Amino acid sequence: MPPRADKAPAQPGPELASVFFALGDKTRLQLLAVLCAGGAFSIAQLTANTDVTRQAVTKHLQVLADAGLVKDLKIGRERLWQFDPVQMEEARRSLEVIGKQWEQALGRLKMAVERG
Repeated sequence: MPPRADKAPAQPGPELASVFFALGDKTRLQLLAVLCAGGAFSIAQLTANTDVTRQAVTKHLQVLADAGLVKDLKIGRERLWQFDPVQMEEARRSLEVIGKQWEQALGRLKMAVERG
């Protein structure tokens, strides 16, 4: 059933723009993949066996944190980073809504073409 003309479809919130921006960088995606595997990691652990500097990783982690995708834990003098799934789940739900809207729009287009 198509959405009513007088009711606008649900739109992703503006806070999700920072999530999609954060996910748009290869290095940040790689960091997030490591953090999604589980556990909390220090910057030293995250830079081990990579060509990325600690300073660059710190900046990328801050972008991910600003988007709500990771959070840091201070344990003694060490700062550990871990994945925070809340914003990712919100982004997934928004993409599902957008996908359904596209399916509905394509269905309407198909019906119009078949009638025409």
